[in-house]
Amino acid sequence: MNHPIHRVKDFAIVAPYTLRVDFEDDTLQVIDFQPILTGNFYGPLRDLHFFNQVKLDTEVHTLVWPNGADFDPATLHDWPRYQEALIQRAKTWDQVSA
Repeated sequence: MNHPIHRVKDFAIVAPYTLRVDFEDDTLQVIDFQPILTGNFYGPLRDLHFFNQVKLDTEVHTLVWPNGADFDPATLHDWPRYQEALIQRAKTWDQVSA
């Protein structure tokens, strides 16, 4: 399977739970993560202070949080394509972790 490799080159916090993500191909996405912050993995990011500890991992070229939460840069790059499916999937994450 052949697919483009995308790399995050920079980001900025632009609102609560919302990041502007800049990519090496000079595209950007503004992503509101709040609808998917559920479950054991992403749930801790509901704490805004914790969410704001996001960093750019320059080795794998994506966003990471102190608890190891991250996203594939290709998913971030094409967020509009995946957003609704991720929101629907996130609704089940709290049920699994309960």
